[in-house]
Amino acid sequence: MSNTNILQSKPVKKVLVVEDEGEMCLLLNLLLDSEKMELVYVQDLLTANEYLLKEKPSVVILDNKLPDGYGVDFINYIKKNYPDIRIIMISGYGAAVKDVAMENGADIFLEKPFTRDQIYQSIEKLLN
Repeated sequence: MSNTNILQSKPVKKVLVVEDEGEMCLLLNLLLDSEKMELVYVQDLLTANEYLLKEKPSVVILDNKLPDGYGVDFINYIKKNYPDIRIIMISGYGAAVKDVAMENGADIFLEKPFTRDQIYQSIEKLLN
């Protein structure tokens, strides 16, 4: 009997999505449906913080404008307390947010609307 399947299977990677727009969460779910990823969705920074205290995702997809604050401000907190977590900042506000996000430690910035290939390749890059 061979253990080839056991050796080839990789553990599922957790991806935390911090996004308050239901349509965007649905879109991300459709684009990233994969056996390699477990997607968890929260709608605000407080819930994201509570999740991070219990779980350690590999990647956080972080929107900027949220009901209880700005994602760019939360980047510093994540990087300080969870330095191994990679961050993809998503925003529809372009260059101004991109500059701040990257200065604060985001690994990748994607401007909305982004393509399936952009988000998928970004996550694959950070998971590998």
